[in-house]
This record gives sequence, C-alpha cells and structure tokens, in this order.
Amino acid sequence: MGAVVADDGPSGVKAPDGGWGWAVLFGCFIITGFSYAFPKAVSVFFKELIREFGIGYSDTAWISSILLAMLYGTGPLCSVCVNRFGCRPVMLVGGLFASMGMVIASFCTSIVQIYLTAGVITGLGLALNFQPSLIMLNRYFDKRRPLANGLSAAGSPVFLCALSPLGQILQHEYGWRGGFLILGGMLLNCCVCGALMRPLEPPKKPEGTKEPAEKKAKKKLLDFSVFKDGGFVIYTLAASIMVLGLFVPPVFVVSYAKDLGYQDTKAAFLLTILGFIDIFARPICGMVAGLKWVRPRCVYLFSFAMIFNGFTDLMGSMSVDYAGLVVFCIFFGISYGMVGALQFEVLMAIVGTQKFSSAIGLVLLAEAMAVLIGPPSAGKLLDATGRYMFVFIIAGIEVTTSALVLALGNFFCIKKKPEEPHTKEEAAEREELNKCEDKSPEDAKVDSIEVEQFLKDEPEKNGEVVTNPETCV
Repeated sequence: MGAVVADDGPSGVKAPDGGWGWAVLFGCFIITGFSYAFPKAVSVFFKELIREFGIGYSDTAWISSILLAMLYGTGPLCSVCVNRFGCRPVMLVGGLFASMGMVIASFCTSIVQIYLTAGVITGLGLALNFQPSLIMLNRYFDKRRPLANGLSAAGSPVFLCALSPLGQILQHEYGWRGGFLILGGMLLNCCVCGALMRPLEPPKKPEGTKEPAEKKAKKKLLDFSVFKDGGFVIYTLAASIMVLGLFVPPVFVVSYAKDLGYQDTKAAFLLTILGFIDIFARPICGMVAGLKWVRPRCVYLFSFAMIFNGFTDLMGSMSVDYAGLVVFCIFFGISYGMVGALQFEVLMAIVGTQKFSSAIGLVLLAEAMAVLIGPPSAGKLLDATGRYMFVFIIAGIEVTTSALVLALGNFFCIKKKPEEPHTKEEAAEREELNKCEDKSPEDAKVDSIEVEQFLKDEPEKNGEVVTNPETCV
C-alpha cells in the first residue's frame, strides 16, 4: 500500500456545480436508493423465511432492524475510513461487502446466519457506500447543492417502489434463496457508483508549499471538535428526537387500515401513494431550498418541514376511514419528502465542507440509538392500548418537539462569527513556514494577510471550498 493521507487535502478547489458532478449525483441517487429502500424491500421474503426456519415474524424483522442499525450505527467507522483512505476506495470495498453478504445469505441454513450475512455484512457494505457518496456530493456541488441533495434523496422512494415488486417477482420465480442471490448481484452496482466518485484535483502549488500538506496529514481521523459548534450540537439533538417518531407512521399505517377492515391490497396501496408523492416532493423541495432568499434560512425551512410532518401525524390520528388515511398519506408524503431532502443539506450548511465527513458519522450514530428505540416503543404502546391513535399522537409530538428544538435553538443560541484564535494560529503557522523557506519579510507578510482573509471568508461560504479526498491506494 502506498502513502495515504487523511481525507482533508489542500483547500482552494471550488465545487464545479456540474460537469462530472452530475455523474456523482447519479451514483449518489442509486446509493441512497439501495441504502434506504433495501431494508424495507427484504421484508418481502419474510413469509418464506418463517416457513423455512419455523420462526416468528418478530425474528425475521430483526433482519431489517440490523440493516438499519448498521447503516446508522457505523457512522463514525465510515468517517474514519473515509478520512484515512478516501471516498472511492471505501465505496468500492463497501459494494463488495454489500453484495457478498446477500450472496452468502442465499446459502444459509439458520436465521442467525442470515442475521450475520444479510444483516451485518450487507448493512456494513451499504453504510460504507452511503456516507462517502454524500461527502462527494457535498464536494461537487455548492450553488446547486440543495437541488442535488433533493434529487439524490429521491432515490429512496424510487427504489422502494421498484424493489418491493421486484422482490415479490423474485420470490415467486426463484424462492428466497434465488432472490437473495440475484439481489446480491444487483448490489455490485454500488461498486460502479463508487468508481464514479472521482476526486477533485487541487490546484498546482509551488514546491515550497509541500510542508503544510505534510502537516495536514497528521489531522485526526475523526474530528470531535464539531461538538464545539453549538449549531452542530443543536442539530444532533433535534435529529435524534425527530428520528424517534419520523419512521413510525409508515410502519403502522398499513396495519391501521387493516384494523379498520380494509383488504390487504387496498391497505398496502397506501404506501404506494406515500412513496409516489415522496418522489416529487424531494426534488421540488431541493429547488425551493436553493432559492437565493430561502437558502440562508434553510434551517428554518427544515424546521417547518418537521412541524408539518408532526402536525400531519396528529391529524392522521383522527382518521376513521380509508379516505382519511389516503389524505394522511398524501400530506405525510409531502412532509416526509421535505425532511428527506433537507436533513443533510442543513448539516452541510452548519458544519461546512471541511468537517462534514466527521459530522455526518457522529450524527448517524446518535440517530442509530433513536432508530432502535422509536418503532419498538411505538409497538409496545400499541400492544398496551390497542389504539393506533396514541401511536400517531406520540410520533407527532416527538417530531414537532424536534422542530422547536432546532428552530428556537438556532434563533436564540447561535451567533455566526469567525473563529479568531484558530485564524491567528493558522496565519502564524504560515508565516513561520514562509520564514523557513527564506522568503523576504514583505512576502511573508502578504501571504499571512491572504491566508487570514481566506480563512475569515471561508465560514461564510460553506461548501464552496472543497477538499481533495483521495491519494492512490
């Protein structure tokens, strides 16, 4: 293995906002689709697994839970890998892991083996693809980043609408083993998407500037300094509360319709309605978030989306017939799509390009805990009360609370200002390096002023300065 540096290369590379960035966006669309839709699509095979191994539905449901837990809980591990090896190598390895897990699962003889293969290995592979793809999208887009985030997020509902019927066809034609094998082959497309993540090339520098690059190689692989940013702390807290209730209604809405006496096919059609609306809501919201007046206030648009989602849950708790549930799914699809399109855009805007690779890993870890608590606790509430109304009310209250935490915390607690001590330290370091290179005092002074001015301007244009993530591996 050749020399490898941390994934925080030299600054000064501006996001192209197009060109090869569209190929990166296409790869991110596919990765997002697989990452979010695959854990739900695998549930199509649960009935055959129950018959094959003589287990209960709760046992098979652990497969999806493990997939989601790996996707969220391995966030810091993914951040370390990306910062150590770069996005492209990590995604190529992740694609192999995702495919290998499903292929090996097709030969398993017990449910525990499927937990380890289709759950742990495939889940780890999807995680190693999902996070780096978002990091690369952040580096390739700046002015068009909200739209790019909205388009890539649309991969989730598109793939959900495609993978679920495909899984039913594969199960009918080839059984669960053949279906797992074919899906494993499909997941190799993650390697193709990883190959699309071409690193941005930094501007050529004089030979005298090699030393600062070597110093940056010593940077921490997981930057915990993001917790010093009040905006990041508030965002992480709000996102964790939001995830407690965000995924609950889609899980229970079909059972809600069945308990009201409607047929299985008619009840399942509710998710199709929700997904169809979601497909259009995400890119449209991305376009709105990119407007000149809206983008600086994107955090408040995100808060509105969460309040909209929570209010929809509260109204959905009053549904007493199929028409009411259809209306609920329409509005939930709109609000859910808005949340999906904005959640990572807001995080990018808060922490900036330099710290995003570490920030997203830590946020996903915090959300992983909430993901494991939310739906199971809602199920226990349903068992205790026997009424879906309370499940939807609790979910609505949790999402609305998260919106208030984010909006009020940002409004009252966050004051944007440059980090002066950090700026002076960087400027002093550059002056010292210039002296070592036998530069004249006048030249050193000019370089110092330029560096200080650049660093002061940088916080005001997050995402505009993009780092070069990779070296050869």
